[in-house]
Amino acid sequence: MNILHINQSDISGGAAIAGYRLHEGLIKQGIDSKLLVGNVKTDSDRVAAVPSRTYVDKLICLATSRIGFNYVEQISSFNILQHKFYQNADVLNFHNLHSTYFNYLSIPKLTENKPAIWTLHDMWSFTGHCAYSFDCMRWKVGCGKCPYLDTYPRIKYDNTQLEWKLKDWVYSRSNLAIVAPSRWLTDQAKASMLGRFPIHYIPYGIDTTAYQPLDPLLCQTLLDIPVDKRVLLFAAESLKDQRKGGDLLLKALQQLPQSLKAESILLTFGNSAEAITSEIGIPTINLGYISSDRLKSVAYCAADLFIFPTRNDNLPLVLQESMACGTPMVSFKIGGVPDLVRPDITGYLAAPEDADDFCNGIVQLLEDDNLREQMSQNCRAIALEEYPLELQAKRYIELYQQVLL
Repeated sequence: MNILHINQSDISGGAAIAGYRLHEGLIKQGIDSKLLVGNVKTDSDRVAAVPSRTYVDKLICLATSRIGFNYVEQISSFNILQHKFYQNADVLNFHNLHSTYFNYLSIPKLTENKPAIWTLHDMWSFTGHCAYSFDCMRWKVGCGKCPYLDTYPRIKYDNTQLEWKLKDWVYSRSNLAIVAPSRWLTDQAKASMLGRFPIHYIPYGIDTTAYQPLDPLLCQTLLDIPVDKRVLLFAAESLKDQRKGGDLLLKALQQLPQSLKAESILLTFGNSAEAITSEIGIPTINLGYISSDRLKSVAYCAADLFIFPTRNDNLPLVLQESMACGTPMVSFKIGGVPDLVRPDITGYLAAPEDADDFCNGIVQLLEDDNLREQMSQNCRAIALEEYPLELQAKRYIELYQQVLL
């Protein structure tokens, strides 16, 4: 089989990394897998850029963005039909389509003669504009009167009802099967306009060799962390994004007992981590942006806890990575997080928006060494049983074979 993935990027961003991991897993299973992406970062003959935006595309965008429409200006998306990757593909696998590289109006034409899987990485495919709707359920009834115009991807004018109808029209003319990586997103998709298609639950896979438990003392030594410290780890790509919960994390860490702060250190990676560290009263080591799987594994294994204050998420890759490394987690009970953070098994789930409860979870797990050790063993066992990359690839291969029948 020849599989063509269409994604926003090959390795830049969570959806891109998830898609690329699947791509690598398929290749290991003997599948000819290629990528067409908006933002190429790797140097591979299996990766190519989608047809670039034309001058006409840019002119149309000036008009459509002003009236609240995103991503319908890319006439160049129809040129994918002439790309050799597309022409040689047996099955298409869409991923993150909400970016300026792709026009979703091209989906009916692209799927006219080739079956397609759409792997969802958020809610955008079935809402009037947003990637996450938070407490708003208007996507179930047609959107309109949007309470979150500024949430990603933001719009200048509320045309969400019309965009919802436009997506519904597109899907009525498309040949798709849907994959959701979390149980939460599976349920959301079934309740949406996508319910007309077969919907399959296939979690992300992870390379459990690249992400595996390492000697914590050795990892702490490599990172110049005093070995007598309790280590909290968090990743922060953008603390300005309210969805990431940086404000909740700040409140939770500020409320930690002084005695616990004195014996702890905060380890961070990501581009925005330094923005929070000056306000919490805990010594901090910032590793900056990390692209290496091995270095990320060292960071996870150096930590006693991975803390993740998200307000809404699908199946966060960082939680899956932490699990594979055997590091217990503290997060909120929202979205697909409970698939990974399982109370008293792999970590602590705080009530949504409750920074006090999040703080309590950190204290409870840091003060119970035996519980953390048992959680660490549970994390690794679950990662090996439920989330190996080989299992994900085999499930996708079975699905590709089904849609080809």
